[in-house]
Amino acid sequence: VKELFEAYQGVSEEKLFDNLIYFLKAIQPTCEKWGIKMAIHPDDPAWPVFGLPRIITSKEKIMKVMQAVDAPFNGLTFCAGSFGTNPKNDLPGIIRSLPGRIHFAHIRNLHHFEPGVFEEAAHLSRDGSFDLYEIVKALDDINFEGPARPDHGRMIWGEVAMPGYGLYDRALGASYILGLYEAIQKSKAGK
Repeated sequence: VKELFEAYQGVSEEKLFDNLIYFLKAIQPTCEKWGIKMAIHPDDPAWPVFGLPRIITSKEKIMKVMQAVDAPFNGLTFCAGSFGTNPKNDLPGIIRSLPGRIHFAHIRNLHHFEPGVFEEAAHLSRDGSFDLYEIVKALDDINFEGPARPDHGRMIWGEVAMPGYGLYDRALGASYILGLYEAIQKSKAGK
């Protein structure tokens, strides 16, 4: 691990961004030829770790990537948890700024205790710091049609599994998200 950190010493945020744009431009012809949609995942957490720069941390930074390679294949995995590590990020606002460019969605909740201190929470809005109804509504508002999943899950009911991927909690999250989506659809239909 030490060697990896040493290899990245001197790589600034600007250099990392330039490398990403070089890569995206290089793969663009192949992606367009085969109908491949790339969906970059935001940095998690949304701040430097061990002195390594992060470049996908906010609306401004993802918009910079989308504008640098302005092509439909170049998209985002909208991850509520990753963008949400920074409580200043307006999650529904990020979604609404990227119609047609969000290709995958990870929907989860976090509970913030103070800046930089948080824990994963149950998916329900009341259990965390995010309004998941507004997040799902924003996805619906931009006619998002890609795959979405409840992201991460706590270990509940005595479950023993890979940390962060509790099956029961993710199943509850999926049901909650589907319930939100159904409520949004019925509200739009006036039912």
